[in-house]
Amino acid sequence: MTQPTRDRAVDVARIAALIVVMFGHCALLLATIDSGGLRIANLIGEVPAVAPLTWIVQVMPLFFLAGGAAGAFSYRTGTPWGTWLFTRAQRLCRPVFWYLGAWSAGLLVTRLVLGPDSAAGLGGESVALLWFLGVYLVTLAFVPALLRLPNGRAVGLTLAALLAAAAAMDAVRFTTGTPESSVANFVIVWLIPVALGVAYARDLIPARVAAGVGFVALAVALALATWGPYEVALVVTGAERVSNVAPPTLLLAMHCIWMSCAFIVAAGAIRRWARRPRVWSAVTAGNAGAMTLYLWHIVAIAIAAFGLHALGLDAYNVEAQGFWGLLALRAPVFAVVMLVLFKLLSPLERRPLPWWDAVATATGTRATAAGILVCLAGVVLVVMAKFGLGDSVGWAALAGFLVAAAAARLCAAAPLRVSAPKAPTEAGSPLP
Repeated sequence: MTQPTRDRAVDVARIAALIVVMFGHCALLLATIDSGGLRIANLIGEVPAVAPLTWIVQVMPLFFLAGGAAGAFSYRTGTPWGTWLFTRAQRLCRPVFWYLGAWSAGLLVTRLVLGPDSAAGLGGESVALLWFLGVYLVTLAFVPALLRLPNGRAVGLTLAALLAAAAAMDAVRFTTGTPESSVANFVIVWLIPVALGVAYARDLIPARVAAGVGFVALAVALALATWGPYEVALVVTGAERVSNVAPPTLLLAMHCIWMSCAFIVAAGAIRRWARRPRVWSAVTAGNAGAMTLYLWHIVAIAIAAFGLHALGLDAYNVEAQGFWGLLALRAPVFAVVMLVLFKLLSPLERRPLPWWDAVATATGTRATAAGILVCLAGVVLVVMAKFGLGDSVGWAALAGFLVAAAAARLCAAAPLRVSAPKAPTEAGSPLP
């Protein structure tokens, strides 16, 4: 039963953003198989004119905003920081363990059947989406601190500091010509919607203020895209000179602000709409398996695309007659495949894992260590997403993630208390 105090707008934002991401990836992926093997391309790389649409379909800020708001709602004063963070990580990582296990087995089979080159190529892309979970875990660690912001003015100063830091990182990046030099922006930029989510949960930003801030942020973002050194596309295309997302840029930071503010303005209407029984039923069902949808939707897209290819209906050559119709046909096929995978796999997301899902009760130093290890696991996930499971670096990152997660689990458990031995009674006293 849904609690009357639950903010349904946050749940709607989460599942709506997930649907946009899934069908956005379905539209952007171009793939086929010919005599030269598997060929993969990106729609924006082939048709740059559609790049402005990414300003609508780049909805990752809503995921982070929802995470910040949900974290603010769940946190209780006095709860040890690390114990709280590990409890959030338990639910998030549970389906990831199944996902990584399935891919590890699948890549082993691929290596035995198709050879090491095919396994390396497939493994290089298999865990790319896990960058989100890694960054998400690290940014969640800041929620208890963000809850200490006393008012909207403090929130504004925090956002200004984050924007200044993002701009400084971009300056270093453009000066040195190395994207890796601004890797800190993975946390700095994505912390912006998390902060706005916490502020929204505490009702620190009135809708009229959010409307004004969002308008200014959108105007600045458009100016940066028009006259700055940034590209228009807000997703990875494979053909960009300056990626706005890997690592994030000041332009993406402004995008985070205007999209988050748009949600705050619309939240009241969204909550009223979500009270409809059928709407809320669909929202709760989707959110109950949200990580399953996120993790497995690329697999579903691949099944749909190559299934259509087997029928001679693949969408790959943008100049071919009927391309757009074939691309549109993929969407309903993908939806059916994804629904089947969701029915099969989402129960694993809700099924507690032995040992991993035991209650976290640590306090003091052990709780702090658990939180630090969760953050370390998040960082290693980003590394694994970057390199994939195609070479030794990626597999080492996988091992590092599992070790960090297991160590966090050990620290999150309260230490065993050994009771002092009872003093022997006279009758049971040992002989002198």
